[in-house]
Amino acid sequence: MMLFKKVLTCLGLGATLFFSPAASAQQLEKLSIVIFGWPSLGALLPPIIKAQKLDAKQGMDIEFAERTPDAYTAQFNSGEFKVGGSAALLTVGLADLRGVKVAYLFNIFDFYGTIVTSEPQVKALKDLEGKTLAAARGTTNFVMASWFATQQGVDMKKVSVVNTATTGLVGYALANRAEGIQVWEPALTTIRAKNPVIRDLDLHIAQQWTKFAGSANVPYLGLAAHIDWIGKNPGTVGKLWQMHKEAADWMQANPEAAARVITPKGDAESLAGLVALIKANDRLGLNMKWAGDIGKEIEQVYKAGRSIDFLPGDPASSTIYSGK
Repeated sequence: MMLFKKVLTCLGLGATLFFSPAASAQQLEKLSIVIFGWPSLGALLPPIIKAQKLDAKQGMDIEFAERTPDAYTAQFNSGEFKVGGSAALLTVGLADLRGVKVAYLFNIFDFYGTIVTSEPQVKALKDLEGKTLAAARGTTNFVMASWFATQQGVDMKKVSVVNTATTGLVGYALANRAEGIQVWEPALTTIRAKNPVIRDLDLHIAQQWTKFAGSANVPYLGLAAHIDWIGKNPGTVGKLWQMHKEAADWMQANPEAAARVITPKGDAESLAGLVALIKANDRLGLNMKWAGDIGKEIEQVYKAGRSIDFLPGDPASSTIYSGK
């Protein structure tokens, strides 16, 4: 009888070990997604996904690998990373034209960008001609900002552009190391929290884009993946959508808690600015849509890229993911 009880105890212990969290975690589908580092839009939702365990909820263990814009493009295009979480449309289109078969899965953020200055002599975008502009040239945000500036009559060939990583833009703005700094959210909120006198040189995004494309919405940044990976992992695409959608909804419903998750070491001013940004959404531009549902808008973004010679041709229709 005693031996029988010991056997049952051992079996029970074995079952407990088999179904322990550590053992079940080994069954999670692992995936590495490359993103831009903070401060960038691509770095907003990943901390929430991990903190809320939204990837585990979908049976996945996601590693978000932070890279600079240039390294991101090189490592995503090479296939070192099959999924990109800071995927900008024009970057996707350019990759296709260079022979890299990738597709924009879904949009998370619409475009917002601006140029800021602390120089009193720079009162309008046109005043940047003959002066220095700090920018992350490897980003779609810079390309789109250049397009909007061109629509206002700025000759970007007369602007001296100093290239830096997205993290370096904040330093340029705070140290006043250039007459203009091309930035976007959430870096803009960080800059304003530390330098409230800095001024925007308005790109008039909604007005100019509506005139050009017939819509105020500018699809800009979301998730993209290599087409061969999509073919092998169709179910994973839906899981990625779901976890990002839940993260976005949680962020909007809990802006204070989300700000602390996103920037755990942020000071009070930076946190307050991020909370205000999440609540307003006018500069954040959170707008999740499947690529196939905004195909016409995406084609207009490609058209803008061609008009300033960033895109040498028309990206294939396969760059717009049609599934859900």
